[in-house]
Amino acid sequence: MEPDMDKHLLFSALTKAISGFLLLAALLFLPAGTVHWFNAWLLMAVLFLPMLVLGVFLLWKSPELLRKRLNTGEKEPIQRKVILGSVFMFLGGFLAAGFSFRWEVWLLPRQVSLAAAVLFLLGYGLYARVLVENQWLSRTVEVQEGQSVISTGLYAVVRHPMYTATVLLFLSMPLVLGSMVSFCFFLPYPILIAKRIENEEEVLTNGLPGYSAYKERVTYRLFPFVW
Repeated sequence: MEPDMDKHLLFSALTKAISGFLLLAALLFLPAGTVHWFNAWLLMAVLFLPMLVLGVFLLWKSPELLRKRLNTGEKEPIQRKVILGSVFMFLGGFLAAGFSFRWEVWLLPRQVSLAAAVLFLLGYGLYARVLVENQWLSRTVEVQEGQSVISTGLYAVVRHPMYTATVLLFLSMPLVLGSMVSFCFFLPYPILIAKRIENEEEVLTNGLPGYSAYKERVTYRLFPFVW
């Protein structure tokens, strides 16, 4: 890859990371009315520090995959609705966490938040492992040129290990923040991801050779023996 392209990709990744950090800080600390909030800093640490490490790794080892992960131009109408629902979920969940901290409503013990932070990091480890196993992991639902079915590693256990990781990540977030009110906002996420999977599998079945046979071999979508 040309140096100029690397610089452009680096700039794009840094811009998104910094804007994400600032947006999350605003959504948490403004409703909380203070920056002296351990749980918020804990979430930002377990979220952005691994993100930085993973981003550097992808930029070095697989810049094309990083570019795909930065692309958010979704084409499928159903996926755009899922994304919109996710946006409202995140906005409501983070704002609720800040207000519940300010007003001391339905807060969880610190031990629960620390345990949830460990769960979050485990989910992030799973997320990173999936990125290593599947070079076709675009942020958008599509069949790419030259794409083939990945059926080894985690993909031999469930068909969508990336979404398994995001369920662990997103349901542990409000617990890291110590807010059961926020957790209620995040509870619909499995329903949203189920809708995303339904549409994604339709696209892959129709456009990716071998995917129908793969579905017959690997019957579980997210969690073994569950669904």
